[in-house]
Amino acid sequence: MDVFLGEWLNLLLRWAHMVVGIGWIGTSFYFMALDYTLTKRERMNEGVLGTSWQVHGGGFYHVEKYTVAPPKLPDILHWFTWEAYLTWATGFGLLIVQYYVHASTYLIDPAVMPLEPWQAIAISVASLTAGWFIYDGLCRTKVGDNTVLLALAVLALILIATVLYTKVFSGRGAFIHVGALVGTIMSANVFAVIVPNQKKMIAQMIAGQTPEARFGAIGKQRSIHNNYLTLPVLLMMVSQHYPFLFSHPQSWLVVALILLSGGLIRHILNRVEAGDTWDGYGWALPAAAMALIAAIYVTAPQARNVAAGPAVPDAAALAISQKHCVSCHARDPAHPAFKDPPKNVTLETIPELKRFAMPVYVQTVQNRAMPMGNQSGMTEEERDTLGRWVNGLK
Repeated sequence: MDVFLGEWLNLLLRWAHMVVGIGWIGTSFYFMALDYTLTKRERMNEGVLGTSWQVHGGGFYHVEKYTVAPPKLPDILHWFTWEAYLTWATGFGLLIVQYYVHASTYLIDPAVMPLEPWQAIAISVASLTAGWFIYDGLCRTKVGDNTVLLALAVLALILIATVLYTKVFSGRGAFIHVGALVGTIMSANVFAVIVPNQKKMIAQMIAGQTPEARFGAIGKQRSIHNNYLTLPVLLMMVSQHYPFLFSHPQSWLVVALILLSGGLIRHILNRVEAGDTWDGYGWALPAAAMALIAAIYVTAPQARNVAAGPAVPDAAALAISQKHCVSCHARDPAHPAFKDPPKNVTLETIPELKRFAMPVYVQTVQNRAMPMGNQSGMTEEERDTLGRWVNGLK
């Protein structure tokens, strides 16, 4: 595919992913808030759990929620499904366009595991599928009856997957797959559990039977899981723009802190919507802050002990750049994945190399995030040489 058209396809998929994702997240946030604002009133229809008066857009709304289902199926029933389905579909489309088509660039790091593109793609698809079935299995066992135990089990599942991904993919590829795994679990919750359970209840009503409450309870459990995973998965999906996250040698710890802080922040917002007193959830704020501070601390740039040696002349630094960098960072990149230099950074001349010396140091010497996937095989000696050259400019 032409690189320019490929970039447009990437952009349009990313735009669509954002649009439908906002719709899905918005409904998740709204219905959780709606549940928390339900109140008992003196006059309520038979079978109603609670009601909520709301005002928005210049009008008033009166919403009722039934304990299980209304006595009679309404003529018009509004479903909220396609936001979730399209969010996953556009996200997987991005995974294909960005990571599968350019697997050698973004997904594979020969220093981690020398894979063929088809092998990396097969591992990706298999792991996302296996992750869902393991999660679903946990929810269906006795573990699923204990909220705290299930939360710990799901956390362990995601962290184990993170460790395995870092043993197979590049740092960038590993982190995006953690987000893809969580997103797949969330979407599959809607597709395979929440909606089917609602359809079972409707079928029972049509058959003149009393709907089973357990179907609604299971659907509610999965909906709550999705709600608490929303904030962490959002950060995972933008992690590709921040190499200090995915290049960390203990990236599973970074993932754990993101999950903890994001989940706690979501918990705070939920309890605020529920009208709880600060005494009931106040502990979550310092806990979330500590998790974020810990994430900042562990990802802080570490002083890299550049091997001692003689001063590095400009020509030697440029030679390393010509060997490892300019295939992408040139006015006319030779790399098939790029039509223009990433972030408009060109490293073809000594003045250009000096201009971007610090970004080169951070991404190449400190984070080791570049070259992407280390396709050109940059050695530690070459990284040290670049480090000494940059240090000589100070």
